[in-house]
Amino acid sequence: MNSLSNLQIWSAVPTPLNDDLSIDRDSVRRMVKDAIANGVNGMFLAGTCGEGPWIRDRDRNLLIETVVAAGEGKLKIAAQVTDNSVPRMVDNMEGAAKAGADYAIIAAPATMMNATPERIMKFYTDAVEASPLPVGIYDLGAHRSVMIPEEGLKAIYLLPKVHLVKDSSGAESRRAIALAAREEKPSLSLFNGDEFRCVEYLEAGYEGMLFGGAAAVAPYITRIAAHFSQGELEKAKAVDAEMREVLYGIYGGKSIACWLTGLKYCMVKKGIFTAPNSFLGYPLTDECRAYIDGYTSANT
Repeated sequence: MNSLSNLQIWSAVPTPLNDDLSIDRDSVRRMVKDAIANGVNGMFLAGTCGEGPWIRDRDRNLLIETVVAAGEGKLKIAAQVTDNSVPRMVDNMEGAAKAGADYAIIAAPATMMNATPERIMKFYTDAVEASPLPVGIYDLGAHRSVMIPEEGLKAIYLLPKVHLVKDSSGAESRRAIALAAREEKPSLSLFNGDEFRCVEYLEAGYEGMLFGGAAAVAPYITRIAAHFSQGELEKAKAVDAEMREVLYGIYGGKSIACWLTGLKYCMVKKGIFTAPNSFLGYPLTDECRAYIDGYTSANT
């Protein structure tokens, strides 16, 4: 059984943006202070939820710098550096390192021509070996068109510079590979990246949670971790089920119709973000808005 002292709660945060889609630094600082107050151990910046593939390179580095300064050493900072070639990724890694990030996170590239298993393995291996920072692998499995083949996944996890895994694959076979890799490399930290399957992954042996939506529901995650660590499995499952319903309300139902706009609007209503601006243009339905208005008025 995991103990509360080694259960890690990380937040894959949305990026607050001004009307011109530049970084809203004041909102970033409020977001960091809120995360620390809610017991969050680390932040994952510029991932999918953080719109990393869309923000400018200099804005990603500015985001990292702002979070590092506001965190005052109280949070570990990871930044997604994924790009469509290893040289571009190395540039991103060097920028993240200079800005103060603790980890470089590699996810599947958006575009990869001739994506043979051999080329995918070389892409990840070369990027990991070239990184000036410890590396995290963000595994989305079949949710992305390019994925590390299962027969090579363990080898990637065992590379010396790979320190953590954010597993958002939802695949039991890939989860088994991650757990087998940690058997060989106990220093490897395994984080569940699926906010709708918290207790399941903790029961399997993962020692952390790292997902989008945590910025809105961090108190629930803290309660799940506390109950689980104390062996109160049914209580942990009950809080987990309650959190899922809250997230569906924020995201616009099980279709996730409002997703990022709903999450950012929730942050606005909590007094943390100034506006729900994003690159991705998800709607905010009347139903979603009403749910968030009620949830935040009852919980802030």
